[in-house]
Amino acid sequence: MTAIASLMVTELVTATEDETIAGAAHKMSVNGVGALLVVEGDRLTGLLSERDVLGRVVAQGLSPEKTRVGEVCSRDLVTVEVDQGLPAVLGIFRQGAVRHLPVLRRGKPVGILSTRDFHSYLVDGFERYIDQLKYDKALDSGADPYDHFGGPYGR
Repeated sequence: MTAIASLMVTELVTATEDETIAGAAHKMSVNGVGALLVVEGDRLTGLLSERDVLGRVVAQGLSPEKTRVGEVCSRDLVTVEVDQGLPAVLGIFRQGAVRHLPVLRRGKPVGILSTRDFHSYLVDGFERYIDQLKYDKALDSGADPYDHFGGPYGR
């Protein structure tokens, strides 16, 4: 069974609770991520997503330069251990409670998995499966699936 470790992003982009929202938003933008793990040392204390920034800072009229990450980050986190199987992760995402899933190893953050990355993995696998079915069907009918020019290869 495939474990989440093969899918997660391991280059952690983090913030501390004392950082400003402006600084955290800049990190998200520069790194092309939609969420930051909020850490103190090697301990996960929260998660700051684009939705948190929009809903808890911008929509409330708070100053991104003055508001601290610790004031608005999500604290009630759903997490998974790095060796968790994909069916369990799919169950978490299907519940729709989270879009970014922190991945832990013995309680310490080692990665993050987004619904976008997870769905891309599933779609890629499904496309490979369909391609294999088409290939097998062509072989069963006596055709050479790799014969794109129609040559008989000595037949």
